[in-house]
Amino acid sequence: METSPEDMNAFWTDDREEREERAATSRRPVYDAVALLARCGIGVVFLAHGWQKIQVGVTATGHDFDAMGVPAPTAAAVYSTFVELLGGAALILGLALPVAGTLLFLDMAGAFVFVHAAHGVFVVDKGTPRNGFELVLVLGLASLLFAAGGGGRLTLDHRLFGRNGSPGRRRRTRRDETPPPPSPTGDAPPAAPSTRPTPAYPVGDAPPTAEYPAGDAPPASGSPVGGAPDAAAPPARPRRAATSTPRDVPVAGPKPEQEPLADGTPPAKSKPRARSRKGPSAKDS
Repeated sequence: METSPEDMNAFWTDDREEREERAATSRRPVYDAVALLARCGIGVVFLAHGWQKIQVGVTATGHDFDAMGVPAPTAAAVYSTFVELLGGAALILGLALPVAGTLLFLDMAGAFVFVHAAHGVFVVDKGTPRNGFELVLVLGLASLLFAAGGGGRLTLDHRLFGRNGSPGRRRRTRRDETPPPPSPTGDAPPAAPSTRPTPAYPVGDAPPTAEYPAGDAPPASGSPVGGAPDAAAPPARPRRAATSTPRDVPVAGPKPEQEPLADGTPPAKSKPRARSRKGPSAKDS
């Protein structure tokens, strides 16, 4: 038997986080396309600069860096040549973006500090080459953005490693779960048994409930809650009204007369008890 749409809707109820994720996913294709174009443009610029250093030669590039005042010019020339060449290709392919973007950002940060910061913003100002820092600033910040995850989903990283950047791991949603199988009788699937232990009570004691908490005994089986007592139950024995006069306090006044018996015979009057005097004993006589 097929599961009803109501059961499926109850099972696939989306929470607020999933609704926001679904709304963001509907806008992702446009962002992914724009991010791909940006990666390709920035990658082509880095590829061109790295290939230019290869054509000139790493040694000649190191001499140019030494003339500009860059510390460790030979190591800086080797680093910038291969990072710009391989990093530009990685940006275009979308491969190892966190690593490639970070290395390219460090390359541009070194160029900004040691070469371009002292020459102003513009590369060319009023027709005069100034060698400013505008180009290295834009390239460095764009590389940092790609390293932080702004490269979009049209990348090899997303294809190989999934959404979280690790192989075989992806955020689990309700769509990854398996819906409960439909019951053959059409009823709802049985609930899972509770694993909560049941407290033990002495023999003859009932467990406490919300209506009768612990310490209060529930009513007898013959007397339902809020109703009249059962007809089969014996009537309650009336209790004697308490008197205000204690028993050990004598009451002054004449004694009440006793009522005649049921057959009309007057009640017997109690005779005063006579004291017997002992006469002289035989020993005294």
